[in-house]
Amino acid sequence: MDDVTSLLAAVDAFADRLRALPQSRLSRGAAAEALSLARELAARAQRIEEPGAGVPREMPEAGMFAVADQVAVAGHDLAEALTASGGEGAGEAVALVEAAARRCGL
Repeated sequence: MDDVTSLLAAVDAFADRLRALPQSRLSRGAAAEALSLARELAARAQRIEEPGAGVPREMPEAGMFAVADQVAVAGHDLAEALTASGGEGAGEAVALVEAAARRCGL
């Protein structure tokens, strides 16, 4: 089993950096990138928690100032799902977070 500590650290660090961004940077793509990441992390958690449930529910858009919290919540949910399932996948999720941070210039 992968250790989820690295996932939690990556998600929290990315969320903190998003919270520090000015509105202008968020509106130039960082918020959209973060929402996309949050949706992917949430979908992965749902697939673990509800196997065979079909298409995962999509995280709603709550506005550019909420995306940092959405990333944090989705990342922590995924970490809990991975821990409970005994499955692998934390390393892959960390890579997703790091790639999103790079695309945001963070």
